[in-house]
Amino acid sequence: MLDFFVRLVVAAALGGLLGLERTIAGKMAGLRTYALVSLGSALFISVSELVVARSGGPSVIDPLRVASQVVLGIGFLGAGLIVFRESRVSGLTTAAGLWVAAGIGLATGFGFYLLAILAALLTLVVFNVLWLIEKKIKPKPPVS
Repeated sequence: MLDFFVRLVVAAALGGLLGLERTIAGKMAGLRTYALVSLGSALFISVSELVVARSGGPSVIDPLRVASQVVLGIGFLGAGLIVFRESRVSGLTTAAGLWVAAGIGLATGFGFYLLAILAALLTLVVFNVLWLIEKKIKPKPPVS
């Protein structure tokens, strides 16, 4: 049971790390949202693994099916964040970030800590380094 506790704590910490960056960047979903998405994903996987173990082995309960439903559910959450106004799209990166946070939670829930940590670090690179590159190469809107 201690292993599952560690999984949840690591998932919440990694999601929180991504959310902290988003909070500092002033985005609409931040520390709590990212931590909860990652924690929830890890919790769903952990519960499904515990149920399989309690039932005595493989059964109709398949943690991979649970994982696929987490991905689907996060898609709905992300869709609610994307806003289209005056030919501009906003919230797309936030939605994608939450999708990755769910993946990090799934990896952690399955006990793949190194994979989850690497994904979190790469996500921070995307949020920061690629944003700087994009900012430099993106054409500036014409002044009217």
